[in-house]
Amino acid sequence: MLSGKILQASGWPQGKVIGLAKMAGQTLADAGLDQEAVLARLAAIREKPGDFLADPLMAELARECIRRAAAEALPVEDALRDTPLGYTVWGEEQIEREASEQMRNALRLPVAAAGALMPDAHVGYGLPIGGVLATREAVIPFAVGVDIACRMRLSVYLVSPYVLGQRKNQLQRALLDQTRFGMGAAWERYDRPQHEVLDDSAWQSIRLLKSLRPKAEQQLGTSGTGNHFVEWGVFRLYSDDAQLKLKAGEYLALLSHSGSRGVGYKIASTYSDVAQRMRPHLDASVRHLAWLPLASEAGQEYWMAMELAGRFASANHYVIHHRVAKAAGLEEAAVVENHHNFAWLETLPDATQAVVHRKGATPAGPGVLGVIPGSMGDAGYVVRGKGLALSLSSASHGAGRKMSRKAALSRITKTARDEYLRERNITLLGGGLDESPQAYKDIESVIAAQDELVEVIGKFTPRIVRMADEAGEY
Repeated sequence: MLSGKILQASGWPQGKVIGLAKMAGQTLADAGLDQEAVLARLAAIREKPGDFLADPLMAELARECIRRAAAEALPVEDALRDTPLGYTVWGEEQIEREASEQMRNALRLPVAAAGALMPDAHVGYGLPIGGVLATREAVIPFAVGVDIACRMRLSVYLVSPYVLGQRKNQLQRALLDQTRFGMGAAWERYDRPQHEVLDDSAWQSIRLLKSLRPKAEQQLGTSGTGNHFVEWGVFRLYSDDAQLKLKAGEYLALLSHSGSRGVGYKIASTYSDVAQRMRPHLDASVRHLAWLPLASEAGQEYWMAMELAGRFASANHYVIHHRVAKAAGLEEAAVVENHHNFAWLETLPDATQAVVHRKGATPAGPGVLGVIPGSMGDAGYVVRGKGLALSLSSASHGAGRKMSRKAALSRITKTARDEYLRERNITLLGGGLDESPQAYKDIESVIAAQDELVEVIGKFTPRIVRMADEAGEY
């Protein structure tokens, strides 16, 4: 039996928490752990209680630890800094004034620690798309974004890209049959894919995630609307690469872009509402950047839910790629994948820890591989990060829009879009005019603007592109 004295000697404070620690300790002892192991496990819960919110036996103790830490934390006032923190911009000439203004406002937040702006930047909610924001002891749901863990995945096959012409009908059929796109996209009950992510214990940890588990089951292996896609193309690797275990040359490849679907959207909207209610006096210019103290119960719940959404997004891509490849009779030889719209605990150049939000920005730490796509009609690039401190080890997540969706719909004709694709030998299945290549910045210029952030190691050229159907066409 663990006594209160033993727990106090191990750093546990008086109060409700020590009683819960005794109960949890007894549970661990009954499971066969010796006293030293029990104390070590309890210390781990006290140190990082958020890691145990999904543990049904330890969750109550973890929550009490979080509540105590939140009660002891010094409150942060809502008042903005008079002047923003400094930050570095890449490709400034390609960035609209409103996006830069959003970045400056974000860096006036009292919790802001550092920032950077990528060359694909354009206006978003609160933080611009392409914005990187580091904060102290706080997480901002809208600085992550509503499509939590929106993600890229490239699968490379040891097959000549000539099959894009020789087996075009089969490859096209694989995309049409083995993908689902759109807001209500779901697999028929008899055909729903399975993945271990559906058994993740985090789904049972809080009421919100319990309610989202059925939606996850329905939407696993599906893609959203807008700029989400699954496409066949040619991947050209510039030189032999030990990390990819591939020789230089051209390969058939499959590239996808999608996120956590309705699961991520509901998590983002729920906790952004919580954050805004907590900060009713926050200046209107940054109301979408209301933050949750990371040590708070809401902050820890959001962090756990965000990470689950990340695992779910990764599983989505896994299912999509394996369904499509199986239908085409292929097995992948190499994979590159990366999140954007996510937050990470990282060490800043001053050796302090912060929460780094990358909203439409790609992690580019030393040696980290990533994919920076263009548009439905333009190439994308596989890159290796250089870990530049000024960029918070980040790079762009794509080409970035130069027209809003509304502007694209009013200015770009279907004839002009289709001619652009025809000239580049690209077959489009679905896709709205608001996603026309002409609505995006020039990917070559965006890549050139960040040569100090990443090394380009390969190029992906799309050939058969599947996107959400344009109304009335399919």
